[in-house]
Amino acid sequence: MLKGKKVLIGVTGSIAAYKVPFLVRLLKKEGAEVKVVMTESACDFVTPLTLSTLSQQPVLIEPFNKKDGSWHSHVDWGRWADVFLVAPLSANSMAKMAAGIADNLLTTTYLAAKCPVFFAPAMDLDMFHHAATQKNIGILQSYGNRLIEPQIGELASGLTGAGRMEEPEKIVEILSGFFNQKTDLTKFNVLVTAGPTHESIDPVRFIGNHSSGKMGFAIASELASRGARVHLVTGPVSIPLPAGEGIFVHQVTSASQMAEKCFSLFHECQAAIMSAAVADYTVASPADQKIKKQSGQALSLKLEPTTDILASLGKTKSANQVLVGFALETENEEANAIQKLHNKNADFIVLNSLNEPGAGFGTSTNHVKLIDKSGVFYDSGVQSKLEIAGTIVSRLAKLLLESESK
Repeated sequence: MLKGKKVLIGVTGSIAAYKVPFLVRLLKKEGAEVKVVMTESACDFVTPLTLSTLSQQPVLIEPFNKKDGSWHSHVDWGRWADVFLVAPLSANSMAKMAAGIADNLLTTTYLAAKCPVFFAPAMDLDMFHHAATQKNIGILQSYGNRLIEPQIGELASGLTGAGRMEEPEKIVEILSGFFNQKTDLTKFNVLVTAGPTHESIDPVRFIGNHSSGKMGFAIASELASRGARVHLVTGPVSIPLPAGEGIFVHQVTSASQMAEKCFSLFHECQAAIMSAAVADYTVASPADQKIKKQSGQALSLKLEPTTDILASLGKTKSANQVLVGFALETENEEANAIQKLHNKNADFIVLNSLNEPGAGFGTSTNHVKLIDKSGVFYDSGVQSKLEIAGTIVSRLAKLLLESESK
């Protein structure tokens, strides 16, 4: 699938750079044209001569030749590529890319690139889990760049954890899948909900939950990449909103606002994926002013149920519309999800569990089971949310195309 494809590799200063020669060889073996741009610090880990020999192309490091002044055009290289892969991507270079800092040839090339960008972080586990790094990953993804999730394993520090750059064979597989991806959803409008809702107690406080919006955002991005027109209704989130052609973002705060927006959009959509963590209850009478603490006195709140958005859409959906629900369970998981499937008239349910490390709120990975009326038909194991989004969207596409052919 890579024959004739032009792959530009950006190499930054990480010990994982030792894997890049193997990556270049595999890409060349698949028939790709490969060029390499490096940061100066990357040269401490792998030599330009090695990569130039394997790619059969000159490797660029400086913006210009200091001996004769000839210019190495970041614009030309950015426009040459069919895909720009930054691997390994260090925490430092990631921060520069997220902030738009263009102080070397690699980052200027990144800013000039017109092609899709993939990035494969590689760093020690504490650096990877730092809030700044996680924020920068979210920023890059919000620009439409695609994350190649680092793997868990032994690191150069001797520690074991997340931070290992994905193996070259897997990266080639990901790029091949990208070039072979379908655009099978160009005819369809899809409603997606994401994130939490906030139910006001007073002007200062609210009832909410830990949903980050990552799963819903990954689904919206996957749908758009396959040609769908996506209406993304999102509650309050702290991660960057997804951007890109085909994604229309509608920001709401409360469950009632989310319900109102979904009801207004659903009639023009052929499918809906309801991944938001919508509050089941809201405060009956929120205070107009901040509630003052009364020493030694308890505070009682009267809660009333919110509108069940999934069930309401299930009652109104036509025979040609596809409805997907999410279920987050902590006990009797499959039984509760199957009951929800029938009660809400959904076509299939995505069951999340909080009982497994790497799954649930706030993580970049998840573990889900897809359930329809025949039972569990897919168990993801722990995968990145982007990979899981691909599986969910593929199932949705199958049902939409089957419905269209009836």
